[in-house]
Amino acid sequence: MKTHGVSAFFLLILFLSGAAQAQRPPETHPASENRRIVLTYDRSSLPPDHVLWADRTVLGFSTNAALLYGRIHLTCVSSSSPERGQCPTSHHPDASLGQSAIPLRFVERRSGLATNVTLTGFHQRIGPTRSCAGDYWMFERRPLWSSTGGECLVTELPIGTGAALSLASSELQKLVAGRWDAVLELALRADPDGPILATYLFTFDLTITDHANASIYFPLFDHVTPHVGLNIDYIPTGSPPTIGGSAGLDMCLYDGLGSQSQYLDVTISDDGRPAPGRRPGMYSIWRKGGTSDEVDRLDYQITMDYDDAKIAMHNARVERLSGVDTSKLRLVVLPSMVQPVYCVPTPLALITPRVAASSKAEGYYEGRLRIEMNMPVSSP
Repeated sequence: MKTHGVSAFFLLILFLSGAAQAQRPPETHPASENRRIVLTYDRSSLPPDHVLWADRTVLGFSTNAALLYGRIHLTCVSSSSPERGQCPTSHHPDASLGQSAIPLRFVERRSGLATNVTLTGFHQRIGPTRSCAGDYWMFERRPLWSSTGGECLVTELPIGTGAALSLASSELQKLVAGRWDAVLELALRADPDGPILATYLFTFDLTITDHANASIYFPLFDHVTPHVGLNIDYIPTGSPPTIGGSAGLDMCLYDGLGSQSQYLDVTISDDGRPAPGRRPGMYSIWRKGGTSDEVDRLDYQITMDYDDAKIAMHNARVERLSGVDTSKLRLVVLPSMVQPVYCVPTPLALITPRVAASSKAEGYYEGRLRIEMNMPVSSP
C-alpha cells in the first residue's frame, strides 16, 4: 500500500511540472501582411484544408494593457459584397461564441465565371496570467469581428489575441477547372473607434484541372448516345427527281482545363466500310439489309463551326482546333457535374449532296460516327 502511495504522488508531481512549463506568448505587435497563395491541383484529388492562420496565431500581445490588444478584432471592406471578403465592416460588441464565416468571391480568369467560397475563423483572447487558463489562452472562441474582451476575474482582463483562419477542402470543391483569382482583405483594430493597426491581404491564385470530366458534350442528348437523322427529302420536280438534305448536331468540347488548352485535336470517322467511288473525305450510311454496292449507300459531308469559322471535317482525319484558350465559350452543365462549366461550342452540319433519286434503292439507311478529342500532353 505504501508503494502505491509514493507512485501516485510521483505522477502528480510530473503533471504539475508540465503545467508550469507553459510559456506566455512573446511581446507581439500587429503587423500588416501581404501573402500570395498559389495552389495547383486536379478536382479528383482535392488538397487538404488550407490554413492561413494556424490555431493560436498571435496577432497582438503586450503587458501594456493600454494598447488594448485584448480587444483586437478584424473587419472586412464590405458587409454586402464578397468581392474582397464579406463580413461586418465595424466591430460587434456581442459576446456570442462561435466561428466566423467569410464568403469570398473567386473569379475564373478565362471565362469570368464567379463563385463564392467561404473561409472560416475565430479569435481567442490571451490572459495576463495563468489564473484563468493554465496556458494563458482563454477557452472562448469568438467571431473575428467581436470586440468583446472577455474576463474571468475583474483583474484578469485579456492583454492579447490570437486567431485562426482557414479555407476548407470542401469549399474548394465548388470551383471547377480553370484559373481562379481572389483577394481577401481584413483590417485589424484594437480600439473600436481607433485607427487600423494592420491590414492583411491574401491573394489567391488557383490552377485547377478536371481531367476525369473532359468530354465531348451534346447538349440535346444529355444522357444518351446522339441519334441524328440526315433529313433526306425527295424533290420530284426537275429532271431527274433528286434526294438530299442537311441536319445539325449541337456539340461542345470540354477539355477539363477550363478551356485553356492551346489546341484540341478532333477526329470524326464513320464505320470504315469500303465505299468504292466515294469522294475523298466523305462519310456514308448504308441501306439496312442492302448490299455493298453504291446503290445501297448515301454519302454525306460534315463541317464544324468553330469560333465563327467553318471547318471541313474529313473522314478519319485529325483536325487541329488552334487557339482554344481564346475562342468563344458556352456555359453548360455536364451530365456528370453539378456546377456549370464553360465548353468550346463546335456544332456540326451534316450535308447530303443531292443525287438522282433513281440512283439509290428505297429503304432505311443507317450508320455510325465516332468522334474523338485529344488534348495536348502538357497542361496547366
